[in-house]
Amino acid sequence: MFLTDEIMKQETALNLLKAGENVFLTGSAGAGKTYTLNQYIQYLKVRKVPVAVTASTGIAATHMNGMTIHTWAGIGIKDRVNDDDLKRMKERKYLKEHLENAQVLIIDEISMLHAKQLNLVNQVLKYFKETDEAFGGIQVIVAGDFFQLPPVGKKDESNRDKFCFMSEAWVEAKFRICYLTEQHRQDDEVLNHILNAIRAQNIQSDHLTALQQSRQQDIGETFTRLYTHNMDVDQINYQHLNEIDQESHQFNAVLDGNDKLLETLKSSVRAPEELTLKKHAKVMFVKNNFDLGFINGSLGEVIGFEEDDKCGMLPKVKLTDGTTLLVEPETWSVENEAGKAIASFQQIPLRLAWAITIHKSQGMTLEAAEINLTHTFEKGQGYVALSRLKSLTGLKLLGFNEKALELDSLAIKADRRFQELSTEAETHFAEMDLTTQHNAFIRHCGGTLNATEISRNEKKLSKSSKQSYAAATLDETRALFEEGYEIEDIAHERGLTPATIINHLARLHKEQGLDISVANPGDDVVEEVRKIYKKLSKRQNPEHFSEDGSIKLRPIVESTSPKMAYDQVRLALLFIE
Repeated sequence: MFLTDEIMKQETALNLLKAGENVFLTGSAGAGKTYTLNQYIQYLKVRKVPVAVTASTGIAATHMNGMTIHTWAGIGIKDRVNDDDLKRMKERKYLKEHLENAQVLIIDEISMLHAKQLNLVNQVLKYFKETDEAFGGIQVIVAGDFFQLPPVGKKDESNRDKFCFMSEAWVEAKFRICYLTEQHRQDDEVLNHILNAIRAQNIQSDHLTALQQSRQQDIGETFTRLYTHNMDVDQINYQHLNEIDQESHQFNAVLDGNDKLLETLKSSVRAPEELTLKKHAKVMFVKNNFDLGFINGSLGEVIGFEEDDKCGMLPKVKLTDGTTLLVEPETWSVENEAGKAIASFQQIPLRLAWAITIHKSQGMTLEAAEINLTHTFEKGQGYVALSRLKSLTGLKLLGFNEKALELDSLAIKADRRFQELSTEAETHFAEMDLTTQHNAFIRHCGGTLNATEISRNEKKLSKSSKQSYAAATLDETRALFEEGYEIEDIAHERGLTPATIINHLARLHKEQGLDISVANPGDDVVEEVRKIYKKLSKRQNPEHFSEDGSIKLRPIVESTSPKMAYDQVRLALLFIE
């Protein structure tokens, strides 16, 4: 039940953020959480304050142009770290750098982060900042909505164990609660009323009628189907795949290591053990690879298949934003204390996506969706599914059960308390002039208050706001390369393949004029590859060329004697082109 019409205005929330307070930013879908965060990130950047933007999932991280909190804090999929782990983390140059420099940390979609993981982030920051203060004394801002689904946990865990507002770190941080209520996303009043009625657990008969009537709606040709269970999703996806009259290609996962651990991996990896694809299949990526431009949750369509030297046949996928990618296998692994992989699962990071589960849809905004809530088994599923849509006109609801519109009782209790605390903060701070605190916080973070400098940075930022992940990831490779790291070491440090690092160097050389001569594989190697390259270019055998007109690696490798490695040829080509 909303206590007041206006629990907190965006400007009050921004005022508190600028004062350096730890803040939990919440409110319903479309209440302007992301907008407020972006305002604050902008404010910090032009004042030269280092801010780390992260999120609990890959798909949420991209909305904000950030990375996952797991990668940023170096915790991966661990749920505990010991002193040895921490020492090892301190040896990783880029981790040490960004953790020691951080002044402000933002974690978006906080509801999907497990309590244990928030405790880990707290532990890691205390260690790197060498202080016992909460999160190492830096400002922490968490944003999200606990009416979303709870994090995935172990079988016997209750939500009480999973929700991060129940963690020690949460209590330590003493978050100010900013509960935003203005509506900015949903274009549609009706959907908005329904979502707020679910949040207040006060659903009226006209809400139910509006939902039931949506069943008859025509939502066009391109829509996503959301279901509660994997089984329904699989059935629909196979049915669609079988209807396509094209050759099918099967990709089998390569499993290695301890059987018990492999079982754990299989349950957490979203890629199937056996993946069958055809041209025109709808697919979704199930892993983040910011370097290549896809993330966990990116949707696309298979537009063909290409032979690759190293991996054999690979699918070519066109993403919804028009980017085309040749998709190589990715590896998911479990490491031991020494950082060595003791179980691994290698597979093409795709699954069929005519239909997806509601769990997977968190963090997405959908134009149109067909949703079936007949078999809802977890409270909150209905709310998550409906809040993905911008308007009721994009909804076709096939049916729902009693549970579908219920919410978790702990989340309801917590939400009521959040509203009370937010109202108190709004009353206390709404009229207060906090300028002195704002300036003191910028100084404390080592930022600038010089007006000329700020205006200069504003201009610079608006120019470079187009810089994507891809550019940030190139910078990371460049920094390690200039520090004298070998290609293999950079690949290991960044969790990428040497081939990707060689591609980075090619781009850095071409786009930024980076001197890559120290990576030269030797005159003899370059000369031999040059001769073969020339010969093949002259012959013009269509089998030797890719669609974009470049020569494939395989015919070059096969002509070398003694036979060179693919990466060696890849590297040599940089010094020929």
